[in-house]
Amino acid sequence: MSNLQFLLLIEAFLTLTLTSFIWFIATWDAEKEQPVSLTVPTPTERDLS
Repeated sequence: MSNLQFLLLIEAFLTLTLTSFIWFIATWDAEKEQPVSLTVPTPTERDLS
């Protein structure tokens, strides 16, 4: 494999990765997904329940 082929392979991989990430962000729907963060109740909220 020549240097040019190797560089084209790397460029193709980076282009595919970047395009995939942009597609993921562009089609993200926060309403459909569960939140990833965890909310820990404060001590006063725990006492009320």
